[in-house]
Amino acid sequence: MDDLADAVDEIAGKTGFSGVVRVDRHREIRFAKAYGLAHRAYQQPNGVDTRFAIASGTKALTALSVVSLIEQGRLELQTTARSVLGADLPLVDDAVTVEQLLAHRSGIGDYFSEDAGNDITDYALPVGVHELATTEQFLRVLDGFPMVFTPGERFSYNNGGYVVLALIAERVGGVPFHDLVRERVTGPAGMAHTEFLRSDEIPGDAALGYLAVDGLRTNVFHLPVRGNGDGGIYSTAANIHALWAAFFGERIVPKRWVAEMIRPRSDVPAESRRYGLGFWLHESNDSVLLEGYDAGVSFRTVHDPATGTTHTVLSNTTDGAWPVARHVGELLDA
Repeated sequence: MDDLADAVDEIAGKTGFSGVVRVDRHREIRFAKAYGLAHRAYQQPNGVDTRFAIASGTKALTALSVVSLIEQGRLELQTTARSVLGADLPLVDDAVTVEQLLAHRSGIGDYFSEDAGNDITDYALPVGVHELATTEQFLRVLDGFPMVFTPGERFSYNNGGYVVLALIAERVGGVPFHDLVRERVTGPAGMAHTEFLRSDEIPGDAALGYLAVDGLRTNVFHLPVRGNGDGGIYSTAANIHALWAAFFGERIVPKRWVAEMIRPRSDVPAESRRYGLGFWLHESNDSVLLEGYDAGVSFRTVHDPATGTTHTVLSNTTDGAWPVARHVGELLDA
């Protein structure tokens, strides 16, 4: 691993990387190192146990929460969103199912569309970020978007769909969504340091998200004050690796649901990947991926069940993870 360490140090130095890189094989830590600062104003360094926001990496936890409810018979893949939403979000087609929402094939209009061409660091939310702390509060920003295609017709990555899933899970599960994720996913997985933190209450062991490689401007005004079904949970490199172990170890959902969640539902040529239920899939092998990208956040983790290898890159800058994650992936594939 000396070559890997040298290579990561080199690319981190060239790009001004701020974050954590970790590589495991068969649950043995082969490499783990932190770079850059968690809090620039106080020159507080990142550590290997620093908590980072993982943006859309959260979607896997949402999917697992929903699937655990299905396993208990409280939902079905073919349950319609309308049967739980009632009169809320009237523009969501009555035919939209839980499975379509999980697979990004629902066709619903997206409150935060990544196809809109906006810069990821734009101020995009139509309400004050402090007004988005609970799942029900998101109804204001989810409403008013017409369907963009017939349910099930095709794949289209959809953030709003995963907030709708959080709302469904919360109403069916009978507890707030954030607590549901803790009870059904992070608790069973042993992810003690993974939590939906408020951006105005960031604790000392969590990194602030920065919009650029330099400067002091953070992402506090760009994202909901507390994340939800589509993104915003904070985690550590160790906890991400615990998630993979728990998922494939069938400690969150049973074996048949593990297989179902990583069964390809869509080819996504634009991303050179496929998609299952809450998980990205490599285009040609069995590797499973999670990725998150937002203002002040970049994150990628890849698990290869065939070799037992996992590599994770978390960064508290908008684009910091990508060159490092790409380089680490190429080195491991070589």
